[in-house]
Amino acid sequence: MINKLINDVMSTTGQIYIVGAHSRAQTVAAYLGYLYPSVMVKAFLVDNEEENAEEIDGVPVIRLDKDTKLHGNCPVFIGTRGIYHASIAEKLNEFGIQQIYPVTVELDLKLRNMFLKRYLPSIGRKFEKIDEIKESTVLAQGYSKKVKACVYVAKSIYDKPLQRSYIMASYERPIQVGASLTEERLSNGVLTDNEGENISIKNKQYCELTALYWIWKHANEDVIGLVHYRRHFLLPDDWLEYMTTYEIDVILPIPLYVTPSLEKNYKKRHDSLDWDYMMRNLDLYHKEDYFEAKAFFQGNLYSPCNMFIMKKEVLDDLCEWLFPILDAVVECVGKKEDYYLNRYPGFISERLITFFFERHRDKYKVVYADKNFLS
Repeated sequence: MINKLINDVMSTTGQIYIVGAHSRAQTVAAYLGYLYPSVMVKAFLVDNEEENAEEIDGVPVIRLDKDTKLHGNCPVFIGTRGIYHASIAEKLNEFGIQQIYPVTVELDLKLRNMFLKRYLPSIGRKFEKIDEIKESTVLAQGYSKKVKACVYVAKSIYDKPLQRSYIMASYERPIQVGASLTEERLSNGVLTDNEGENISIKNKQYCELTALYWIWKHANEDVIGLVHYRRHFLLPDDWLEYMTTYEIDVILPIPLYVTPSLEKNYKKRHDSLDWDYMMRNLDLYHKEDYFEAKAFFQGNLYSPCNMFIMKKEVLDDLCEWLFPILDAVVECVGKKEDYYLNRYPGFISERLITFFFERHRDKYKVVYADKNFLS
């Protein structure tokens, strides 16, 4: 339904507007521009007091005020956070806009999938999804090993209640992160990240990575995953059978496209020194990775949210490489006053994990899965 809507809209217009001028809006522009090269973004529209560029890749950024003149027959895609969609749509109606398309989680997912199915093969990369693997992969012979699996769900006492209840899958198990920072517990029997060898005390910086560290040191399942209380993978019922039958090593979230590059996008949204220290560490202690990483981070794709499902031995390889790099960056940067910026080890790790599997794409078989977002 959404695919048909997009195709119908884009096939009948030559120009569109996009509301927003930051990362979300620019990503929408990239998806639509690649999928429909004959369609032009006429302008990016903004209605807030944030600092915005005057233009983006030659496309003007226009502020919506009473004197703004818009073409009412041009479709408008709202590329902002969902909480602003209703008020923006109401304002667009005042300008006579007839076709308004908020880029919801569902629409973003469809655009992302459509984009990746075309884009990744064009750069010599596979785009295989766990729920489509049977259609594109030859069955592995003689591989019927029974495996134990657990996908750990990172939760915190500070999490906002979900508006809709979510029933965890049988293979999911909650783990409380940052347990060393509070005496409060989620409930009896819930795992905590402060048992045995752990870095629970670092949760304000390392985010869900304190759960990852605990899993690395203590979990003993054959296949291990990490998700969040609001974000879970959308998996076929027999996903574990798929992994064993088709000898899949890793499931990652489908990649997100950011502009103008992974490096520049990070530096624009976060503290650029974090990135510089990370690259300096790679240069000093991981020479074999440094030049590949430098080139990779000029690209535009990464798997967000520090979510994954992978074989335990793969997780061990990843963590042995990842945590020393993060620790070295933290040793240089220290703590930040700003709560959001202080989470830089978690933000950096999203890019590093993606790079790790690109670096070892010939060693590990990686497929992708959609994820949800629970409000």
